[in-house]
Parts: sequence; C-alpha cells; structure tokens
Amino acid sequence: MKTFLAVFTGTQDGMDAWKSLDGAQRQAREKEGMQAWQAWVEKNASAIIDHGAPLGKTKRISGEGIADIRNNLAAYTVVRAPSHEAAAKLFESHPHFAIFPGDGVEVMECLPIPEMPAT
Repeated sequence: MKTFLAVFTGTQDGMDAWKSLDGAQRQAREKEGMQAWQAWVEKNASAIIDHGAPLGKTKRISGEGIADIRNNLAAYTVVRAPSHEAAAKLFESHPHFAIFPGDGVEVMECLPIPEMPAT
C-alpha cells in the first residue's frame, strides 16, 4: 500500500457564494455536509491514516523573508491505497465540493525520502 496526501481546495469566489446564502439555508447545508463527511469517513475508515484538519492563514518563507500569502488550500487528509488511481477514487463526489463550497481535492503520493549518502 502507498500513502497519499489529499489537499482540499477552494476559491474565494466559492467562499463568497457560501457566505451569501441565507443563514438558515447555510446552517442546513452545513449540517447536511457534516453528516455526509462523517459518512465518507466511516465508509473509508480503513484507508484513512490521518484525518487531517482545516488549514488556516498562510505564511510563505523564502530567501526574501516571510510574507502573508493567499492560496487555495483549505484542508488535508492522508490516506493509504494500492495506487494513485485508487486513492483518487476515494474522493469522487466528496462533500467538500458536492455540498460545501470547495472546488476539488488534489491527491498526490507521499514518496519515500531518498537515502542520504554515507559519510
């Protein structure tokens, strides 16, 4: 089995549309979304290594220093699957974008760290 990082993405436009919903409508969709997310977790429990978490504000550190930036990363989880395709299929119709305002889930394999040369 291989390990995969799944990154949930969203856009500011999607979040703005979500925030523009009537309070009662948004609350109903939040409840529906969380129930659907829990059902997804239960269905895929054997594949989930780390449930992950929502992601907050971002700082980028580079040779030029530290800067506040904005990106489309919203949350993450880590799963185990026999292949990249199998890992991707775990997220088909996920509530992140089927109910919530997220726009997708990006799945990438966590590769082994290359061995360090002997000293």
